[in-house]
Amino acid sequence: MEFIKKHYEKIILSVVLIGLVGVLIAMWFIIMADKQSMQDFKNQYVSSKGPTIAGLDMSRQDAVLDRLKKPYALDFSVTNKLFNPVQWQRDKNGNLMKIADSRTVGPQAVIVTRIIPLYYEIKLVSTDTNGLAPVYKITDEHQGARLKAQRAPVPHFAAKGQKIANLFTIEAVKGLPEDPTELTLKFTDGQTVTVGKDQPYRRVEGYAADLRYDPENRKFDGQRLGDHLVFANDDHNIVAINQNEVVLLAQSNQKQYVLPYRQ
Repeated sequence: MEFIKKHYEKIILSVVLIGLVGVLIAMWFIIMADKQSMQDFKNQYVSSKGPTIAGLDMSRQDAVLDRLKKPYALDFSVTNKLFNPVQWQRDKNGNLMKIADSRTVGPQAVIVTRIIPLYYEIKLVSTDTNGLAPVYKITDEHQGARLKAQRAPVPHFAAKGQKIANLFTIEAVKGLPEDPTELTLKFTDGQTVTVGKDQPYRRVEGYAADLRYDPENRKFDGQRLGDHLVFANDDHNIVAINQNEVVLLAQSNQKQYVLPYRQ
């Protein structure tokens, strides 16, 4: 007992220390058990792969999106005439005619049936040998001239080296002077061309067109640039012609209409 009395503090301290060591050891086992429990939970519920989820069926939504990308083209003017009623008009014979579109009557109903080129042409017509030197009869013709009187061939007479009507000069004669096979002509701008009896010089200087307007059973043949046409209760002028089309200008609205030539 005497020993306990002398060393009771040490004994109590030793017991406390042993208890603390026991608690620490117990805590280590508890922590390890908790870690193992958490690992087991993770392995069972977190890391495990569940059943594969099937892909969502978005076909209806995709169909709606596709329909929005291609909206309905509702026609309220051409087919059912909801906002643009069909017009009717009497033709030249008094019969009712349905105006289905702008190509039924008016400038767009005009058909180009033919387009022909108009030439500037120079010909060697004959040779006069009665004088000291042969004189050559040469004609020039402007088929595209605006006035009809200016379209006829105009004769000119000149010998070699002479200028003809301030147009061109006979530069050279090929063959016998009294019966040449070819003349070389030089224009005032320096251009040279050759002409013979059967080989005239030609260049296109315009076009003429034949037109047809079926609603009034009318034909307009040989129309040229600047000509005036009256049909569909309106005045029209030809403002351009080439080998592929004719352009009309309506006087009522100053609108141009291009009429293609479909051969």
